[in-house]
Amino acid sequence: MDPLTRKGESSSIPLVSGDLKTILKNIRFADDAKIASQIHEQTSAVHARMAGIKRKILVMSGKGGVGKSTVTAHLATALAALGNRVGVLDVDFNGPCLPKLLGLNGRSLAFRADGATPIEGPLGMKIASLDFLLKHGSPTRWNGPMELSPVWLGTLEYTVLRELLADILWGELDWWLADLPPGAAADKPPALMSFIPDLDGAVMVTTPSAIALDVVRRSVAYARDSGIRPLGLVVNMAGKTCSHCGHVENIFEGGNLSAERLENIAGELGIPLLAAVPFDPAVGAGPEHGKIPAPFSEIAAKLAGLLEGSQAS
Repeated sequence: MDPLTRKGESSSIPLVSGDLKTILKNIRFADDAKIASQIHEQTSAVHARMAGIKRKILVMSGKGGVGKSTVTAHLATALAALGNRVGVLDVDFNGPCLPKLLGLNGRSLAFRADGATPIEGPLGMKIASLDFLLKHGSPTRWNGPMELSPVWLGTLEYTVLRELLADILWGELDWWLADLPPGAAADKPPALMSFIPDLDGAVMVTTPSAIALDVVRRSVAYARDSGIRPLGLVVNMAGKTCSHCGHVENIFEGGNLSAERLENIAGELGIPLLAAVPFDPAVGAGPEHGKIPAPFSEIAAKLAGLLEGSQAS
């Protein structure tokens, strides 16, 4: 077999001898496209963009369909209603829905020489989403190299995430929330942690269903393993209140929805219960008019107290 010769060198590395690790260790690859320097510059830009933001929080879950984006939209609105300057990043690139929840469908980001201006949402919130870069009504999934290899999609999304963080002009904010894709999209939490080392933590969202609760346990462990602090649990769709008699009925199998049981679930995860949010069409419709259901005001107050306490200590 012909040896593999490094360009510009007289020596060669024979492929027929030595193990793969030794071969790879001795090969030096030229970065002609300056990719490493570009990534370094963009990462530095991310740090600069995020420097003016006091609190940075992820909203995540181990399972899709638990209402994570709805929780993000209402929580952001509740924080803004307290007089905070709030920004929200929609990290779901294949199914962004925050613009619709906040009544911002069909809007587009405005670009300046120094970056892109977020869309202004209810109560002055700053919103950024890939949906604002797409032609209205067009599919969101990119079908190029994905047809050949799923690796390209992950690489592309990682690059888009880094560029969004580097290019969006967030300015000075009190709170910044990132709505992660369904199932937490395993690569996104550690990617965000690498871009934003001063991340405050993550709000974990689940429903009372046995399946969702089982998955969120793994998500809490995964967040901790990724260096992300789980801040608390939001149990969404926690029963439906009868409009006639006021009785709260469980819409999932798995027993009662007593406050004690929900507190025990959060206790098993080692995190506080932030709120149990009942199933309500008004909640699912989104907070585009600035209406804030009571549980989200409760969550906002608890998060503020939790993080202010940790800062003081």
